[in-house]
Amino acid sequence: MRVLLIGANGYLGRFVADRLLADPAVQLTALGRGDDADVRFDLATGSPGALTRFLDAVHPGVIVNCAGATRGGARELTRHNTVAVATICESLRRSGCGARLVQLGCASEYGPSQPGSSTAEDAVPRPGGPYGVSKLAATELVLGSGLDAVVLRIFSPVGPGTPAGSPLGRLAEAMRRAMQAGDSELKLGGLGVQRDFVDVRDIARAVHAASLSAAQGVVNIGTGRAVRLREAASVLARVAGFGGALHELDSPPARLVIPGPQGGPDHPMERPPATYPYPDGCGTWQQADVRTARDRLGWRPRIGLEESLADIWMEAACRI
Repeated sequence: MRVLLIGANGYLGRFVADRLLADPAVQLTALGRGDDADVRFDLATGSPGALTRFLDAVHPGVIVNCAGATRGGARELTRHNTVAVATICESLRRSGCGARLVQLGCASEYGPSQPGSSTAEDAVPRPGGPYGVSKLAATELVLGSGLDAVVLRIFSPVGPGTPAGSPLGRLAEAMRRAMQAGDSELKLGGLGVQRDFVDVRDIARAVHAASLSAAQGVVNIGTGRAVRLREAASVLARVAGFGGALHELDSPPARLVIPGPQGGPDHPMERPPATYPYPDGCGTWQQADVRTARDRLGWRPRIGLEESLADIWMEAACRI
């Protein structure tokens, strides 16, 4: 099976590539903007015709799209998350390769949900920011394309390679600084939100399973369990061996306050709109209903949050 992987050098794409390369039946070709891609092509600016000619020449059986942008203004997000997917869909419609498309969506497409609830695939999406809107538009393009396609809505990725600017990445960095400085306490704010954290290696397994399956439509990829960021901070402190006290600042939930160097200013996270007090625009609670992934992909998460956080800490500790 020849698989064309788009976005192989991204946070999720690297693990998807590793998983696919571990399958001896897979012939992997990486397409992307970087020099290390097998084929250089910018989906945001390249023409569908050029991509169609490549597809007809390579004739992949599966296309996996892990590419996209998570930061930037609405125009940039639309270009990389929506226009790029429109190019893929149009190229596939024109091509004679008949490839199956596995598109990586995200839980930000759903927007805020009721605390205590599990969000199923039939929930009405109400994204709380431009990122979620751009990803939802991409999902709608895929679902309306008439292609053999599945969209995996990924909940909150965690594990090795977690970006330093993400909430858990910032927690690890704050802890590293505190331990390096010999501080006996760590003050953090904005730990009340709850998210469904799923390990990147489990996400890669889900992508592999979706590539081999006949599932179509939307499939949630999460653990089915929301975890409070405060609890994740406590687990991170345990795996890091941080013996000090964790104090939650009485600050608005829109801020995750990271203490600055000694004598320097604190560094709050970028503040999203007040009605959506977490950077992904999903409010204070999000938890996946993962029955579809179990039933249609035969997939279940295997890696627990403690192992994921231990891997985040190992990377942060290497910066000491």
